[in-house]
Amino acid sequence: MTKNLLLALSTGLLLVTGACETGTPASARPNSNSLEPTRTNPVYQLGSGDQLRITVFGQPDLTGEFDVDGSGVIAMPLIGEVAAQDLSVRELETLIASMLADGYIRDPRVSAEVTNYRPFYILGEVNRAGEYPFTSGLTVKNAVAAAGGYTYRANQRVVFIKALEADGEKSYDLDATIHVQPGDTIRIGERLF
Repeated sequence: MTKNLLLALSTGLLLVTGACETGTPASARPNSNSLEPTRTNPVYQLGSGDQLRITVFGQPDLTGEFDVDGSGVIAMPLIGEVAAQDLSVRELETLIASMLADGYIRDPRVSAEVTNYRPFYILGEVNRAGEYPFTSGLTVKNAVAAAGGYTYRANQRVVFIKALEADGEKSYDLDATIHVQPGDTIRIGERLF
């Protein structure tokens, strides 16, 4: 009987011990319920501060460099203001082509590309916090590398990101798949031990 009791107690103790995380106080661990799912690399949406190269084939007077202004529009010759805010590059090409086809040019072919993205910002426990140019496919780990790497106090498990239009920041498990969008503010927190 005592042998069975000792076996049951030791098994229970092992289960309890295995369920507890050791080495990190509970206050230092991120709340797994508060972490957002992995942030993917969605289709890029244009916004204020982006610079574009728009080509209207066969129309050199309509081709050129254009800036998305503070209200989210670009000013083009012939058709005037074009609302570019929150459109993808392909959607903008379609919109400009349809505006040109509406009494200006027969069967217009339009190509657009982003020549200069709006920047992202990184602060907290990195060696050179500040503003950095965005590049397509940028991840948080790439952004940290651009900022000179982590400081010795950095929490390398969780990252906080405030999207340009968001009210507050969200926390994410820090892994290689967390993508950065232009205008994001990335904050690397301090570890608590």
